[in-house]
Amino acid sequence: MYDVIVVGARVAGASTALLLARRGLKVLAVDRATFPSDTLSTHQVQVPGVARLRRWGILDGVLAAGTPAAAEVRFDPGPVVLRGRYPEFEGASAVYSPRRTILDKLLVDAARSAGAEVRERFAVDELVFDGGRVTGIRGREGDGRAVSEAARLVVGADGRHSLVAKAVAAPAYHVKPALSTAYYTYWSGVGLGGGEMYSRNCLKRIVGAWPTNDGLAMTYVAAPASEFPTFRAEPEAAILAALDSCGDLGERVRAGERADRVFGTADTQNRFHKPYGPGWALVGDAGLVMDPVTGVGIADALRDAELLTDAVVGGMPLAGYQAARDAAALPMYEMTTDLASFAPPRPEQEMLLRALEGDQAEIDRFLSVLTGSLPIAEYFTARNMLRLVGVRGLWRAMRAQRKMRA
Repeated sequence: MYDVIVVGARVAGASTALLLARRGLKVLAVDRATFPSDTLSTHQVQVPGVARLRRWGILDGVLAAGTPAAAEVRFDPGPVVLRGRYPEFEGASAVYSPRRTILDKLLVDAARSAGAEVRERFAVDELVFDGGRVTGIRGREGDGRAVSEAARLVVGADGRHSLVAKAVAAPAYHVKPALSTAYYTYWSGVGLGGGEMYSRNCLKRIVGAWPTNDGLAMTYVAAPASEFPTFRAEPEAAILAALDSCGDLGERVRAGERADRVFGTADTQNRFHKPYGPGWALVGDAGLVMDPVTGVGIADALRDAELLTDAVVGGMPLAGYQAARDAAALPMYEMTTDLASFAPPRPEQEMLLRALEGDQAEIDRFLSVLTGSLPIAEYFTARNMLRLVGVRGLWRAMRAQRKMRA
């Protein structure tokens, strides 16, 4: 009998297993994959996630693998270009974009070192119920041998198509359709001094470029979900066309060489699930999934692993875990789905960006909102907007909004 069985051992699952084992629980984590192995990913570990990796003792391994820090960023939404640095947050002041072959393996190894049992090549077929309570799992080892294991709590960390979430019929809420299609690949010979983010509303494209392992640059392109057939038909051409609209990024990439295949998906759903019930809980994408355009998925998974661990070990009702997760995630969820809808920019948004131009301290503070270290609700207050754009600016924005609605 285990205290906790974690289904899925990538970022969310391995982190949960690691933290629970460190707190003295008997933990089993299982995954179909073997590690190291790759998976679709935004790569980015936003600053709050980096702070957690640092606190857990994982960041040293990320650095030892040659993962470059992106402490500076160019944010180019069209009307202005903002360049800044991420303010320090709990000892972290850079974004890292490790390959998942590196990050997932580091977390799995750390979970094992903490005392968790990790079984790779293990396929979960079904959950075991006693009445209405989950009491364990049934599955198959890599050699095909059928196995049943029991636990006081089964945690689903098995991604956006979670078997655990489906088996317990976890209610979904704040549901929005897939809004974007996402494609990325890697390039050699492309120098990046930090992160680069571009929004091209006229083309309905959002682009990111981030340094990753082995001296490579990863470029990410988001487009409306309706354009998935175009990207699927000629993915590299579609990516390059988007990069060509981003200053000299296209030129720099074309001077280099593509170093891996093109990865892409239109499976960009947006929803929250109730993350707990009798004998079960959900963490990571199994419990909360949003469009990848803001690149917060890894940091959110690390946060939720910590929140769930605190609730489980503290003996608190898991309703508290849900409340804490939702309060932390919902503002970014709304901002993310707004960006992924490719709606025309609102007048107050452009006014804010123009107000930031030339004010380095405010640019850096704005970047801390984008990375999640400064809460959105704390930044976008009427008082702060008044401070930045002034009474006349707010009045003009409101007048422009009225004209748009008319």
